[in-house]
Amino acid sequence: MGVTEVDRVQLQPGTQRPRAARVIGGRPWQDPVLDRACDAVGERYLRVGAAALWETRADFELRSLRVEALARAAVGLSAGIEALLAQDPNNPDLHLWLGRTRVEEAWKIRPEARSRSMQAGVYQAFTKALNSARVPLRTAADLFPDDPVPWESMLWLALGLDADVEDKDQIWRKAVERWPTLYGAHVARVITLSPQWGGVAEEMFDFARVAMSMSAREDPRAALIPLAYFEYFVQERSSIIRGASSWFSDEEIRDVEAAARGWHEGPRPHPRTVEAHNLFGAAFHLGDARRPARNHLARTQGRPSSLPWTYLGGNEEDQYLKACKHLNVLSP
Repeated sequence: MGVTEVDRVQLQPGTQRPRAARVIGGRPWQDPVLDRACDAVGERYLRVGAAALWETRADFELRSLRVEALARAAVGLSAGIEALLAQDPNNPDLHLWLGRTRVEEAWKIRPEARSRSMQAGVYQAFTKALNSARVPLRTAADLFPDDPVPWESMLWLALGLDADVEDKDQIWRKAVERWPTLYGAHVARVITLSPQWGGVAEEMFDFARVAMSMSAREDPRAALIPLAYFEYFVQERSSIIRGASSWFSDEEIRDVEAAARGWHEGPRPHPRTVEAHNLFGAAFHLGDARRPARNHLARTQGRPSSLPWTYLGGNEEDQYLKACKHLNVLSP
Protein backbone atom coordinates (compact mmCIF):
# COMPACT_ATOMS: atom_id res chain seq x y z
CA MET A 1 0.00 0.00 0.00
CA GLY A 2 1.37 3.40 -0.96
CA VAL A 3 0.44 6.53 0.99
CA THR A 4 0.91 10.09 -0.24
CA GLU A 5 0.00 13.00 2.03
CA VAL A 6 -2.16 15.74 0.49
CA ASP A 7 -4.06 18.63 1.96
CA ARG A 8 -7.69 18.88 0.94
CA VAL A 9 -10.16 18.14 -1.84
CA GLN A 10 -11.80 20.84 -3.94
CA LEU A 11 -15.47 19.99 -4.29
CA GLN A 12 -18.05 20.97 -6.85
CA PRO A 13 -21.44 21.96 -5.41
CA GLY A 14 -23.47 18.91 -4.45
CA THR A 15 -20.56 16.53 -3.98
CA GLN A 16 -19.92 14.78 -0.70
CA ARG A 17 -16.80 15.79 1.19
CA PRO A 18 -14.26 12.95 1.35
CA ARG A 19 -12.87 12.02 4.73
CA ALA A 20 -9.40 11.07 3.56
CA ALA A 21 -6.49 13.51 3.63
CA ARG A 22 -4.16 11.06 1.88
CA VAL A 23 -3.97 8.86 -1.19
CA ILE A 24 -4.13 5.14 -0.44
CA GLY A 25 -3.15 2.96 -3.37
CA GLY A 26 -4.47 -0.53 -3.95
CA ARG A 27 -7.53 -0.15 -1.72
CA PRO A 28 -10.46 1.16 -3.78
CA TRP A 29 -13.16 0.63 -1.18
CA GLN A 30 -14.73 2.09 1.94
CA ASP A 31 -14.60 -1.01 4.15
CA PRO A 32 -12.70 -0.60 7.44
CA VAL A 33 -12.96 -4.32 8.16
CA LEU A 34 -11.25 -5.09 4.87
CA ASP A 35 -8.55 -2.48 5.56
CA ARG A 36 -7.76 -4.12 8.88
CA ALA A 37 -7.86 -7.60 7.40
CA CYS A 38 -5.44 -6.68 4.59
CA ASP A 39 -3.09 -5.12 7.14
CA ALA A 40 -3.27 -8.29 9.24
CA VAL A 41 -2.67 -10.58 6.26
CA GLY A 42 0.35 -8.48 5.31
CA GLU A 43 1.68 -9.22 8.78
CA ARG A 44 0.85 -12.95 8.29
CA TYR A 45 -2.16 -13.03 10.61
CA LEU A 46 -4.15 -15.05 8.10
CA ARG A 47 -7.00 -15.96 10.43
CA VAL A 48 -8.12 -12.34 10.37
CA GLY A 49 -8.53 -12.60 6.60
CA ALA A 50 -10.46 -15.84 6.96
CA ALA A 51 -12.83 -14.20 9.44
CA ALA A 52 -13.41 -11.26 7.08
CA LEU A 53 -14.43 -13.73 4.37
CA TRP A 54 -16.69 -15.72 6.67
CA GLU A 55 -18.70 -12.54 7.31
CA THR A 56 -19.61 -12.27 3.60
CA ARG A 57 -21.48 -15.52 3.04
CA ALA A 58 -24.79 -13.66 2.72
CA ASP A 59 -23.42 -10.75 0.63
CA PHE A 60 -21.83 -11.92 -2.60
CA GLU A 61 -20.88 -8.45 -3.87
CA LEU A 62 -18.91 -7.86 -0.67
CA ARG A 63 -17.52 -11.40 -0.83
CA SER A 64 -16.25 -10.78 -4.37
CA LEU A 65 -14.47 -7.59 -3.31
CA ARG A 66 -12.98 -9.04 -0.15
CA VAL A 67 -11.62 -12.24 -1.67
CA GLU A 68 -10.01 -10.27 -4.48
CA ALA A 69 -8.40 -7.84 -2.05
CA LEU A 70 -7.35 -10.51 0.45
CA ALA A 71 -5.89 -12.67 -2.32
CA ARG A 72 -3.73 -9.78 -3.47
CA ALA A 73 -2.69 -9.14 0.11
CA ALA A 74 -1.79 -12.84 0.46
CA VAL A 75 0.36 -13.18 -2.68
CA GLY A 76 3.32 -15.30 -1.61
CA LEU A 77 1.42 -16.65 1.40
CA SER A 78 -0.70 -19.35 -0.21
CA ALA A 79 1.15 -22.01 1.79
CA GLY A 80 -0.15 -20.36 4.96
CA ILE A 81 -3.73 -20.59 3.68
CA GLU A 82 -3.11 -24.26 2.91
CA ALA A 83 -2.02 -24.73 6.52
CA LEU A 84 -5.31 -23.23 7.71
CA LEU A 85 -7.18 -25.55 5.35
CA ALA A 86 -5.44 -28.58 6.83
CA GLN A 87 -7.14 -27.70 10.11
CA ASP A 88 -10.53 -26.93 8.54
CA PRO A 89 -10.76 -28.86 5.25
CA ASN A 90 -14.49 -28.26 4.66
CA ASN A 91 -14.32 -24.48 4.90
CA PRO A 92 -15.45 -22.98 1.56
CA ASP A 93 -14.01 -19.56 2.47
CA LEU A 94 -10.50 -20.98 2.75
CA HIS A 95 -10.75 -22.96 -0.49
CA LEU A 96 -12.00 -19.83 -2.26
CA TRP A 97 -9.24 -17.68 -0.77
CA LEU A 98 -6.56 -20.23 -1.64
CA GLY A 99 -7.78 -20.56 -5.21
CA ARG A 100 -8.02 -16.83 -5.81
CA THR A 101 -4.63 -16.25 -4.19
CA ARG A 102 -3.06 -18.76 -6.55
CA VAL A 103 -4.69 -16.95 -9.46
CA GLU A 104 -3.22 -13.64 -8.26
CA GLU A 105 0.19 -15.24 -7.68
CA ALA A 106 0.12 -16.57 -11.23
CA TRP A 107 -0.80 -13.24 -12.80
CA LYS A 108 2.10 -11.63 -10.95
CA ILE A 109 4.55 -13.74 -12.97
CA ARG A 110 2.75 -13.72 -16.32
CA PRO A 111 5.17 -12.79 -19.14
CA GLU A 112 4.20 -10.32 -21.82
CA ALA A 113 2.56 -12.12 -24.75
CA ARG A 114 5.19 -10.84 -27.18
CA SER A 115 7.93 -12.31 -25.01
CA ARG A 116 6.54 -15.79 -24.47
CA SER A 117 8.88 -17.42 -26.97
CA MET A 118 11.83 -15.98 -25.06
CA GLN A 119 10.36 -16.73 -21.65
CA ALA A 120 9.05 -20.26 -22.11
CA GLY A 121 10.07 -21.25 -18.59
CA VAL A 122 8.24 -18.30 -17.04
CA TYR A 123 5.16 -19.00 -19.13
CA GLN A 124 5.17 -22.63 -18.02
CA ALA A 125 5.39 -21.48 -14.40
CA PHE A 126 2.50 -19.11 -15.02
CA THR A 127 0.25 -21.83 -16.44
CA LYS A 128 1.26 -24.27 -13.70
CA ALA A 129 0.39 -21.69 -11.04
CA LEU A 130 -2.97 -21.01 -12.67
CA ASN A 131 -3.79 -24.69 -12.92
CA SER A 132 -3.03 -25.09 -9.20
CA ALA A 133 -6.00 -22.80 -8.50
CA ARG A 134 -8.48 -25.06 -10.25
CA VAL A 135 -9.02 -27.66 -7.51
CA PRO A 136 -9.52 -25.24 -4.58
CA LEU A 137 -11.91 -23.10 -6.63
CA ARG A 138 -13.93 -26.12 -7.72
CA THR A 139 -13.97 -27.38 -4.14
CA ALA A 140 -15.20 -23.99 -2.92
CA ALA A 141 -17.98 -24.14 -5.50
CA ASP A 142 -18.96 -27.66 -4.41
CA LEU A 143 -18.94 -26.81 -0.70
CA PHE A 144 -21.04 -23.65 -1.18
CA PRO A 145 -23.11 -24.27 -4.34
CA ASP A 146 -24.95 -20.93 -4.21
CA ASP A 147 -21.72 -18.91 -4.22
CA PRO A 148 -20.95 -17.19 -7.55
CA VAL A 149 -17.53 -15.93 -6.44
CA PRO A 150 -15.53 -19.12 -7.17
CA TRP A 151 -16.90 -18.94 -10.72
CA GLU A 152 -15.87 -15.29 -10.97
CA SER A 153 -12.34 -16.31 -10.00
CA MET A 154 -12.45 -19.10 -12.59
CA LEU A 155 -13.13 -16.46 -15.26
CA TRP A 156 -9.65 -15.06 -14.59
CA LEU A 157 -8.24 -18.58 -14.58
CA ALA A 158 -9.82 -19.30 -17.98
CA LEU A 159 -8.61 -15.97 -19.36
CA GLY A 160 -5.01 -16.63 -18.35
CA LEU A 161 -5.07 -20.16 -19.76
CA ASP A 162 -6.64 -18.93 -23.01
CA ALA A 163 -9.45 -21.44 -22.62
CA ASP A 164 -11.91 -22.16 -25.42
CA VAL A 165 -14.73 -19.67 -25.92
CA GLU A 166 -17.24 -22.35 -24.94
CA ASP A 167 -15.46 -22.94 -21.62
CA LYS A 168 -15.34 -19.21 -20.86
CA ASP A 169 -19.03 -18.88 -21.72
CA GLN A 170 -19.95 -21.79 -19.48
CA ILE A 171 -18.05 -20.36 -16.51
CA TRP A 172 -19.72 -17.00 -17.07
CA ARG A 173 -23.14 -18.62 -17.06
CA LYS A 174 -22.35 -20.46 -13.82
CA ALA A 175 -21.46 -17.15 -12.16
CA VAL A 176 -24.51 -15.17 -13.24
CA GLU A 177 -26.94 -18.03 -12.65
CA ARG A 178 -26.01 -17.67 -8.99
CA TRP A 179 -25.88 -13.86 -8.79
CA PRO A 180 -26.88 -12.02 -11.99
CA THR A 181 -25.51 -8.60 -10.99
CA LEU A 182 -22.07 -9.62 -9.68
CA TYR A 183 -19.88 -6.63 -10.53
CA GLY A 184 -16.54 -8.44 -10.40
CA ALA A 185 -17.76 -11.14 -12.77
CA HIS A 186 -19.00 -8.48 -15.19
CA VAL A 187 -15.60 -6.79 -15.17
CA ALA A 188 -13.95 -10.13 -15.95
CA ARG A 189 -16.45 -10.72 -18.75
CA VAL A 190 -15.82 -7.32 -20.36
CA ILE A 191 -12.10 -8.01 -20.38
CA THR A 192 -12.63 -11.55 -21.71
CA LEU A 193 -14.64 -10.13 -24.63
CA SER A 194 -12.17 -7.32 -25.38
CA PRO A 195 -9.99 -7.19 -28.51
CA GLN A 196 -6.93 -7.22 -26.28
CA TRP A 197 -7.83 -10.81 -25.33
CA GLY A 198 -9.01 -12.04 -28.70
CA GLY A 199 -12.57 -10.79 -28.53
CA VAL A 200 -14.53 -8.43 -30.76
CA ALA A 201 -15.07 -4.80 -29.79
CA GLU A 202 -18.72 -4.77 -30.88
CA GLU A 203 -19.55 -7.79 -28.72
CA MET A 204 -17.74 -6.24 -25.74
CA PHE A 205 -19.61 -2.94 -26.05
CA ASP A 206 -22.94 -4.70 -26.63
CA PHE A 207 -22.39 -6.72 -23.47
CA ALA A 208 -21.55 -3.62 -21.42
CA ARG A 209 -24.59 -1.75 -22.71
CA VAL A 210 -27.01 -4.61 -22.11
CA ALA A 211 -25.67 -5.07 -18.57
CA MET A 212 -26.07 -1.36 -17.90
CA SER A 213 -29.60 -1.32 -19.31
CA MET A 214 -30.61 -4.10 -16.91
CA SER A 215 -29.03 -2.43 -13.88
CA ALA A 216 -30.86 -0.75 -11.05
CA ARG A 217 -30.03 2.92 -10.59
CA GLU A 218 -27.72 2.16 -7.65
CA ASP A 219 -25.90 -0.65 -9.49
CA PRO A 220 -22.39 0.46 -10.54
CA ARG A 221 -22.37 -1.70 -13.66
CA ALA A 222 -22.85 1.56 -15.56
CA ALA A 223 -19.05 1.84 -15.16
CA LEU A 224 -18.65 -1.09 -17.56
CA ILE A 225 -19.03 1.49 -20.34
CA PRO A 226 -15.82 3.44 -19.54
CA LEU A 227 -14.09 0.13 -18.77
CA ALA A 228 -14.96 -1.14 -22.26
CA TYR A 229 -13.56 2.05 -23.79
CA PHE A 230 -10.28 1.66 -21.92
CA GLU A 231 -9.99 -1.96 -23.03
CA TYR A 232 -10.71 -0.88 -26.61
CA PHE A 233 -8.23 1.97 -26.56
CA VAL A 234 -5.22 0.01 -25.29
CA GLN A 235 -5.61 -2.48 -28.15
CA GLU A 236 -6.95 -0.38 -31.01
CA ARG A 237 -5.32 3.00 -30.38
CA SER A 238 -2.13 2.14 -28.53
CA SER A 239 -0.01 3.41 -31.42
CA ILE A 240 -1.72 6.82 -31.61
CA ILE A 241 -2.34 7.67 -27.96
CA ARG A 242 0.05 10.48 -27.14
CA GLY A 243 -1.90 12.59 -24.67
CA ALA A 244 -5.29 13.12 -23.06
CA SER A 245 -6.88 14.44 -26.26
CA SER A 246 -6.11 11.23 -28.17
CA TRP A 247 -8.24 9.03 -25.92
CA PHE A 248 -11.95 9.94 -26.06
CA SER A 249 -13.69 11.62 -28.99
CA ASP A 250 -16.64 13.93 -28.34
CA GLU A 251 -19.08 11.17 -29.30
CA GLU A 252 -17.38 8.65 -27.03
CA ILE A 253 -17.36 10.93 -24.02
CA ARG A 254 -21.07 11.60 -24.57
CA ASP A 255 -21.58 7.84 -24.32
CA VAL A 256 -19.76 7.84 -20.99
CA GLU A 257 -21.82 10.84 -19.83
CA ALA A 258 -25.05 8.97 -20.61
CA ALA A 259 -23.85 5.99 -18.59
CA ALA A 260 -22.91 8.19 -15.64
CA ARG A 261 -26.32 9.87 -15.63
CA GLY A 262 -27.93 6.46 -15.21
CA TRP A 263 -26.02 5.64 -12.03
CA HIS A 264 -26.56 7.03 -8.54
CA GLU A 265 -24.58 5.51 -5.68
CA GLY A 266 -27.49 5.86 -3.25
CA PRO A 267 -27.57 6.01 0.54
CA ARG A 268 -25.91 2.57 0.93
CA PRO A 269 -23.05 2.53 -1.59
CA HIS A 270 -22.24 -0.71 -3.37
CA PRO A 271 -18.89 -2.32 -2.36
CA ARG A 272 -17.52 -1.42 -5.80
CA THR A 273 -18.63 2.22 -5.75
CA VAL A 274 -15.11 3.62 -5.38
CA GLU A 275 -13.94 1.56 -8.38
CA ALA A 276 -16.81 2.91 -10.48
CA HIS A 277 -15.97 6.50 -9.55
CA ASN A 278 -12.35 5.85 -10.56
CA LEU A 279 -13.44 4.59 -13.98
CA PHE A 280 -15.78 7.50 -14.63
CA GLY A 281 -13.34 10.05 -13.21
CA ALA A 282 -10.47 8.86 -15.39
CA ALA A 283 -12.66 8.74 -18.51
CA PHE A 284 -13.97 12.26 -17.98
CA HIS A 285 -10.45 13.50 -17.25
CA LEU A 286 -9.16 12.06 -20.51
CA GLY A 287 -12.21 13.40 -22.34
CA ASP A 288 -11.51 16.89 -20.95
CA ALA A 289 -14.89 16.94 -19.17
CA ARG A 290 -13.49 18.71 -16.15
CA ARG A 291 -16.51 19.17 -13.92
CA PRO A 292 -17.74 15.55 -13.94
CA ALA A 293 -14.14 14.39 -13.69
CA ARG A 294 -13.67 16.42 -10.51
CA ASN A 295 -16.94 15.24 -9.05
CA HIS A 296 -16.17 11.56 -9.60
CA LEU A 297 -12.55 11.79 -8.48
CA ALA A 298 -13.56 13.63 -5.30
CA ARG A 299 -15.84 10.70 -4.51
CA THR A 300 -13.01 8.19 -4.77
CA GLN A 301 -11.98 9.35 -1.29
CA GLY A 302 -8.28 9.32 -2.16
CA ARG A 303 -8.37 5.63 -3.15
CA PRO A 304 -7.30 4.87 -6.74
CA SER A 305 -8.08 1.50 -8.30
CA SER A 306 -5.70 -0.37 -10.60
CA LEU A 307 -8.31 -0.17 -13.36
CA PRO A 308 -8.36 2.27 -15.07
CA TRP A 309 -5.16 4.02 -14.00
CA THR A 310 -2.79 1.23 -15.07
CA TYR A 311 -4.14 1.60 -18.61
CA LEU A 312 -2.34 4.95 -18.67
CA GLY A 313 1.01 3.30 -17.95
CA GLY A 314 3.14 3.27 -14.85
CA ASN A 315 2.00 3.34 -11.26
CA GLU A 316 -1.71 3.73 -10.48
CA GLU A 317 -1.09 6.21 -7.66
CA ASP A 318 1.11 8.41 -9.85
CA GLN A 319 -1.46 8.52 -12.65
CA TYR A 320 -4.28 9.20 -10.20
CA LEU A 321 -2.37 12.01 -8.50
CA LYS A 322 -1.43 13.52 -11.85
CA ALA A 323 -5.11 13.64 -12.87
CA CYS A 324 -6.26 15.01 -9.51
CA LYS A 325 -3.65 17.76 -9.50
CA HIS A 326 -4.47 18.67 -13.11
CA LEU A 327 -8.12 19.05 -12.14
CA ASN A 328 -7.39 20.85 -8.85
CA VAL A 329 -9.04 18.05 -6.93
CA LEU A 330 -5.98 17.84 -4.72
CA SER A 331 -4.38 21.14 -3.83
CA PRO A 332 -0.62 21.35 -3.35
